[in-house]
Amino acid sequence: LSQATTEPPKKKPDPVTSETVVIWGLRLWQVIGIFAIFVLAVIITLCCIFKCRIPRTRKEIEARYAQRQAAKTYADKLETVPALNELTEIPG
Repeated sequence: LSQATTEPPKKKPDPVTSETVVIWGLRLWQVIGIFAIFVLAVIITLCCIFKCRIPRTRKEIEARYAQRQAAKTYADKLETVPALNELTEIPG
């Protein structure tokens, strides 16, 4: 059996809204905004450092692939060219 008490019922906690103070006197929407700006800044910084960009079209992807292949072919052919001093020797 449960005992009847004269204590008032426990108060429910206030619901969390965007105006709820979360930490250091900042409201929830302010904390979320600061966090979002921080994440965006990190992403932008990383993209600038690594120069990453997502190609937009299939045509652009294929063009980049062709460019890389051409650069590789050029580098391979450049290795077969003799040194400059060998080309400029005067016979006799």
